Amino acid sequence: MNKALYLRDPETSGLGKQMIRKSIELINEIGYENFTFKKLAVAIPTTEASVYRYFENKHKLLIYLVDLYWAFVEFQVIFKLNNIIDPEEKIKKIIDLLVWEDNEEQSILDIDQKALYYIAIAEGSKTYLAKNIDELNREMLFKPFKDLCSLIADVFLDYKPGYPYAKTLASSLVEMSHFQYYFMQHLPRLCDFSEKKDPKELEAFLEHFVFQSLK
Repeated sequence: MNKALYLRDPETSGLGKQMIRKSIELINEIGYENFTFKKLAVAIPTTEASVYRYFENKHKLLIYLVDLYWAFVEFQVIFKLNNIIDPEEKIKKIIDLLVWEDNEEQSILDIDQKALYYIAIAEGSKTYLAKNIDELNREMLFKPFKDLCSLIADVFLDYKPGYPYAKTLASSLVEMSHFQYYFMQHLPRLCDFSEKKDPKELEAFLEHFVFQSLK
């Protein structure tokens, strides 16, 4: 993880690791707006001052958590695509991995990965929709997201060499997989999957979106 995200690496202590686990649980339960370091300290339990020894503010903590999610997805994409030759099948597998709801067996981290998935969906855009975005970007705090999108863009180019919008399509796919899942659960009139709430219907739409664009 980018060292600019923290004051002290949470992975170097038991308290830091507990801080990450509890922050995932709390943000998923009460939302980023209602989350505070004071509430996190009570949940651990520890002191609020101890939390500030690890993270400068809750926005940096949120970026840390979302970066953790993107890094995990990138790992899964690399691992799952390793034995797939056909670019079309690679694209379908990527979409399946992005719609994580029906892939709980993929859990390998010592955290609630389903909660982390929901945080990435509901809160992820708040990491970069910020006034100091350019400063945060200079610190390379969004590298895991960019790396994932670059990986997906390369697969698109394998499928359709010379396609001029591979990076745009990749970032659109990733964000759309989250927005449409969120709409399916909470804003049903903004999507066509709300009746059954079946992730496979969302995957079918995303496949249609990608392959029609690549044509």
